[in-house]
Amino acid sequence: MDWSSVTAEDLVDALREVDWSTPPRPVSEFFSRFTAPRSYSKWTSRLKCNLYYYRTNYFILIMFILGMGFLRKPVSIFAAFSTGLSIAFLNDSFAVTFNEKVTRTVRQFSPHLATKMRPPLRPVIRGRPSSKRSIHICGRPRWVFVVLFSVVSCFLWMTSCSLLTVLWALIVGLLATLLHASFRTPNLKARLNTFREEFRAVWRNYSEF
Repeated sequence: MDWSSVTAEDLVDALREVDWSTPPRPVSEFFSRFTAPRSYSKWTSRLKCNLYYYRTNYFILIMFILGMGFLRKPVSIFAAFSTGLSIAFLNDSFAVTFNEKVTRTVRQFSPHLATKMRPPLRPVIRGRPSSKRSIHICGRPRWVFVVLFSVVSCFLWMTSCSLLTVLWALIVGLLATLLHASFRTPNLKARLNTFREEFRAVWRNYSEF
């Protein structure tokens, strides 16, 4: 896969649609080989490749740095959790998996309520389901939960009075992610993984027809 032809918008769309439930890469692989990029094009290609391949590791790294900065203020931990959850709901795979697990759990106690939590049926146009997919969580549009947890996190940030702390922790986490993604040399596993994900995307688009 030629990462030099991948735009930032394509990368964001891929991170939004990809499955985030995969376990993180091993620590020995995450901190194995570092080299300086030879050119700007090599750096951008490496940055996109590593951000996609080590996405779970970077997410854990940022959450760990945020957690270390909030050990003295427990309210900030709940605020960071709410913020992370609101961002995670923007990912299609996470939102669908979360909805399925909640619905399955509710079905064990109240099948009638679980039926109401089902997403609405996709409209059928000329005998075929509409290609436009809308993600629902607990029977409600996804944006409802994104806005809800965003408001809760903002309220917790304001009450904990630690907005400056989270900004510094977030800057450190993003800077650590940028440095690692810039100097970590993509290995063969990363290249094979991108080819496999590219094949899955092509096959997914083919199966919709």
